[in-house]
Amino acid sequence: MDTASNQALRKALDLLADPPADPDVSRGYLDLLGDGSGTPKNSGFIQKAWASPVGSMLYDHAQLLNRRVLAASRPPIDWLEIPAGGVALDVGSGPGNITSALARAAGLDGLALGVDISEPMLERAVKAEASRQVGFVRADAQRLPFRDETFDAVVSLAVLQLIPDPVIALSEMVRVLRPQRRIAVMIPTVGSAPGTRLLSRGGARIFGEDEVGDIFENLGLIGVRTKTTMGVVQWVRGQKP
Repeated sequence: MDTASNQALRKALDLLADPPADPDVSRGYLDLLGDGSGTPKNSGFIQKAWASPVGSMLYDHAQLLNRRVLAASRPPIDWLEIPAGGVALDVGSGPGNITSALARAAGLDGLALGVDISEPMLERAVKAEASRQVGFVRADAQRLPFRDETFDAVVSLAVLQLIPDPVIALSEMVRVLRPQRRIAVMIPTVGSAPGTRLLSRGGARIFGEDEVGDIFENLGLIGVRTKTTMGVVQWVRGQKP
């Protein structure tokens, strides 16, 4: 491991439920999917487009737009209360800027890992954000590779709508969260912006107003709160008992 994130990747290997005997870190991130043949995929137009060569560029631009909206809506990093030296997870980490912010909140002895399925985004994230406190893992959000109760905070921003089974992904996020720790996700709200119907037809899921909050409660989270921001996106927060 000769990347800037070699220390972070070594720590990531220690957190895995089933670490590989010969980990692939050749591109600066830990690749647990290989050719991705066993990963479930959405069958909608959007996912098919983003799987094409031109689509990877569209994916990049769309995720960057999502992150700009996110930046304007102030991610609740303070609310997460990441302890000094804590470990945080960013599911669907995109270009890695939020992953890096989580690492800063955890302090010099902390660690933040970003999980994404997109190789172009992971390559960009490694180049821009990888460090001894920030590492990236290519994995499926529906089968997070980490041991139970591993992370002090979990976030997922503008990603759940693209996951084939968001309930399974959320249950995985809760599984890897430590007791008394917090999770926050950002999702598009139902009918909240022009083009949401088109996105839905293309394979992206538009959630009902209380849908993810109800899922959180069904997964046993407490103190569940929802807040719609800018009339476009909704934050859903909860704590593991």
